[in-house]
Amino acid sequence: MSSTQVDTVSDGEPGPGRGGPSTPHGGEGYQRGLGARQIQMIAIGGAIGTGLFLGAGKAISKAGPSLILAYAIAGLVIFFIMRALGELLMYRPVSGSFSEYAREFIGPFAGFVTGWTYWLFWVVTGITEVTAAAQYMTYWFDVPQWVSALLFTIILYGANLISVKIFGELEFWFSMVKVTAIVGMILICVGILTLGFSDAGDTATVAHLWNQGGFFPEGIGGTLMTLQIVMFAFLAVELVGVTAGESKDPEKTLPKAINTVPWRIAVFYVGALVMILSVVPWTEFQPGISPFVAAFEKMGLGVGAAIVNFVVLTAALSSCNSGMYSTGRMLRDLALNGQGPKFFTRLTRSGTPLVGTTFSAALMMVGVWINYQWPGEAFNYVVSFATISGMWAWVMILVCQIRYRAKADRGELPVSSFRAPGAPFASWFALLFLALVVVMMGIDPDTRISLYCAPLWAAILLVSYRVLRARDPQNAAFAKR
Repeated sequence: MSSTQVDTVSDGEPGPGRGGPSTPHGGEGYQRGLGARQIQMIAIGGAIGTGLFLGAGKAISKAGPSLILAYAIAGLVIFFIMRALGELLMYRPVSGSFSEYAREFIGPFAGFVTGWTYWLFWVVTGITEVTAAAQYMTYWFDVPQWVSALLFTIILYGANLISVKIFGELEFWFSMVKVTAIVGMILICVGILTLGFSDAGDTATVAHLWNQGGFFPEGIGGTLMTLQIVMFAFLAVELVGVTAGESKDPEKTLPKAINTVPWRIAVFYVGALVMILSVVPWTEFQPGISPFVAAFEKMGLGVGAAIVNFVVLTAALSSCNSGMYSTGRMLRDLALNGQGPKFFTRLTRSGTPLVGTTFSAALMMVGVWINYQWPGEAFNYVVSFATISGMWAWVMILVCQIRYRAKADRGELPVSSFRAPGAPFASWFALLFLALVVVMMGIDPDTRISLYCAPLWAAILLVSYRVLRARDPQNAAFAKR
């Protein structure tokens, strides 16, 4: 197959030509139903999840105020990754972009691995998030956990099958809740620091950032050990790339969304942590307890716990909603390229990948049952595996951008209208940083299990690829570049 994705109509057969922003369907038969408003909020929401609302509590207890620096540096790396993705998207905006670019710039096996790994990432993430959402519901209602999990999965599954516009609207409002909560928290903390109201008013001070054992109370090593938690918080920021084939005006909306990454990270991560750690000393935070809940309790705002519980519920549903959206499209991309079952290519009349989304949702339902039967450490292990599989997409983005830039500079490919600044050096720096994160995951016994699972998954993919290639050796999807 050529580097240009084939087009399909609703029955999954090749269509007559590429769609464009002015056509009702995107380049792969999808409807271009995501507008600028929805793309912006998907981009914002992708950077805000349970990793911040819940995971930051454990990270603060490990690193203290230096966690702020960890988020800032990791945020810079994320910006490099997103600009690398943006350069590729403006060269060729396609749905399922990660595997498409890996297929074009590295080879068919890289595309196969990337597509199936990113699909697995979202299935695993969906399992963890829908289970977490069911747990949050017990705060208000005395209902069995599996009932809530089943209800959420069915609702999100149905919404994703109706149309991409429904997905976009859900994600818009999910993101709006998260953004409003963080901005509200920041404003309350600013008011406490300047006006001194609430129970925390007498003790709140910016000096908490260095008076409780210094800025690095657990040393540089403690800060480095939080990198896995920090990077997990940023997973899904690349979801904008998956929406490329369904954006109404990708040449305008995608660069604008990507360029908001720095201020999003500055406000929602660095800004929020600076405020919270100024109002509440870092020594009062504990693993497993949301720092937002702890801060509200310190302020004496009794309603805070209920508010934060609603926000983290929204964050979990947002992540699961994104998983439903992504998995069907990644499976269809693989099927269109002969690297997955052909029945995954089928679209509904509204342009949604019916079979792929249904298959993925079914696996998420199995995962909910597993997590319900065997809770505890299994949940943390799944989160760790989600991190390592999610970072694979980032690695592929960076490697593909480096190779694309080299070809574009030689005149072999058209130059992108949205070139990544500092490339290729910025991309190499980001790759080295991701390698450091993997090393730290290997050192930490709580996350080491994910590195044991990765080779097993790689072996499964290698065997599957060779079997598929042996069955259809003439398929261009398996041809060496």
